[in-house]
Amino acid sequence: MKFGVNTFVTDESIRPDALGRALEERGFETLLVTEHSHIPAKRETPWSGGGELPREYYRTYDPFVALAIASAATTTLTLGTAVALLAQRDVFQTAKEVATLDVLSGGRVLFGVGVGWNREEMRNHGVEPRRRGPLLNEKLAALKAIWTADEAEFHGEHVDFDPVCSWPKPAQRPHPPIAIGGESPAALDRLARYGDEWMPRAKTPVEELRRVASWLADQGRSDVRTTLCGATLDSDIAAYAEAGVDRVTFTLPPLPDRETVQYLDKLAAYVERQTR
Repeated sequence: MKFGVNTFVTDESIRPDALGRALEERGFETLLVTEHSHIPAKRETPWSGGGELPREYYRTYDPFVALAIASAATTTLTLGTAVALLAQRDVFQTAKEVATLDVLSGGRVLFGVGVGWNREEMRNHGVEPRRRGPLLNEKLAALKAIWTADEAEFHGEHVDFDPVCSWPKPAQRPHPPIAIGGESPAALDRLARYGDEWMPRAKTPVEELRRVASWLADQGRSDVRTTLCGATLDSDIAAYAEAGVDRVTFTLPPLPDRETVQYLDKLAAYVERQTR
């Protein structure tokens, strides 16, 4: 099993290059960062955590710029999003950003996507929240076409373009692994159709992890890997391994340098105890 962290990287936390180095030094394999283009000042959508929206949501860096900085400071670290909000992103710019990062990092990108939760943010991008799922599906299909064809075209209900040329192509072939976040029936259908990895949250019961693995096998998708996000210092790593989880990432609070390093030392010691 592989281990890493999922986190917000912000202008008030450790820099992504310093974080990347600290992770590699402690044997962690993955850095996953979140995405919000902005937070509307007038908010109506409730945050799933309850109460006020935490400060880091307002201050997060662009994920691909941050991961590029981390890439330059590391050699083996997997660089991913958990999750990129593809439904509200331009498909051509996203194809270019992800492919560029994959080439310059030597093929280390894990592209995690999800539908998102902040309806006001989506609407500011011109996305009707009720249609974000079908829009995300078409953008995933369009991305694959752009990454794999010299002249790509796509004709759907929401995404439609005649033949286009876009380079670089990703270093990983046919493209960086696409990880699908979420546990809903719609997310699992998306996973079976478009995904290479599943990104459930750590609160997902182990029984559900097993059920989904069995269901995927029935769909002819026994090749799908699982990256479980949001583990804590009391998570049952052995149970995750028994359920077939391939990678576990721990939630890393957005802290300054010294506090981050101290927390990573705790995580590294915990992983060592759990995997002896």
